[in-house]
Amino acid sequence: MFTQEGLTHLFFNMFAVFMFGRILESVWGTKRFIIYYFVTGLGAAALHSLVSWYGLHNMQEQFYAFQSTPDAGVFAEFVRSHVSNPRLLSQLMQFVDAWNAAPASSQFAGQAEYYMQSIIQAYTNVPTIGASGAVFGILLAFGMLFPNTELYLMFIPIPIKAKYFVLLYGAAELFFGLQNSVGDNVAHFAHLGGMLFGFFLILYWRKHSKKFY
Repeated sequence: MFTQEGLTHLFFNMFAVFMFGRILESVWGTKRFIIYYFVTGLGAAALHSLVSWYGLHNMQEQFYAFQSTPDAGVFAEFVRSHVSNPRLLSQLMQFVDAWNAAPASSQFAGQAEYYMQSIIQAYTNVPTIGASGAVFGILLAFGMLFPNTELYLMFIPIPIKAKYFVLLYGAAELFFGLQNSVGDNVAHFAHLGGMLFGFFLILYWRKHSKKFY
């Protein structure tokens, strides 16, 4: 939550915290805002980890299926689904072509198994960094507390109410998260996790607090 990849990402995340977070802090107070920030950030990490575990489970199931029935087509599908590096993808597809040219050779199955294990290992070792989950939680809170406030997006001189802005943003993140495009290095479900945990925390506070906006 306190690490960013690149100054541009850092700037826009902190700009959002400044623009919307300071308003929430003035309404809630510093203590409640900090609690909210950490709950949404950790909630983002929790949902992202759950989705990542599910993706890893699917990869392992594909690997076990390949082990039981080694096949060039199954290996090619696995590679297309999980390899985003163009150079590596090209090399592996050349390997598939060589395997298809000599399907009776036993050496290809063992090599393909090694490649699949390497791809799975690489998937498990990718770190996830950034404050975006907490930032999306802040956007969700602003939309819930000030739903009819009109916002102007950069380069688009048309106002949009905060509640619609949050709904559109959340829908876009869900869409891209479900797309799961190869090469997409954005943790969309972390963003949704921040919004989801923020939503339930605000509902909890509204139910149990004597005064809540």
